[in-house]
Amino acid sequence: MDGIVGHTSSNGSMSWSGSDHTTFLSSSIASYLDRKILVLLRDGRKLFGTFRSFDQYANVVLEGVCERVIVGNLYSDIPLGLYIVRGENVVLIGELGSSEEELPQHMIHVSVTEIRRAQRAEKEAADLKGSMRTRMEFLDFD
Repeated sequence: MDGIVGHTSSNGSMSWSGSDHTTFLSSSIASYLDRKILVLLRDGRKLFGTFRSFDQYANVVLEGVCERVIVGNLYSDIPLGLYIVRGENVVLIGELGSSEEELPQHMIHVSVTEIRRAQRAEKEAADLKGSMRTRMEFLDFD
């Protein structure tokens, strides 16, 4: 990715450098119009698509969007179509490099069904780990 538009501080607010925040945002983000970009969201999702529009709140419109889901060494790109992302959910916006494939070579592309199955298994394992930890709280490991 070629650039970062904004930075989220620990309290969740966005900080922008420059004297006029709106002008900086507009000029920075406008350079990505009609280009393929990656948008990292607050909930950890990764969307990529063609950047079509934005407003003063960093709300963005993406066309031809795919969500890249990664579980372990498996990944899948789930097509979503046209997407509007609220600016408050954007953590990072960056242009994708000339080579679209920026994943390590050990990553394995799988179908949407397979990645959803892997997501469920990962969530069940995390839930089981959490419930086991709760049941074992009475033990003092210190």
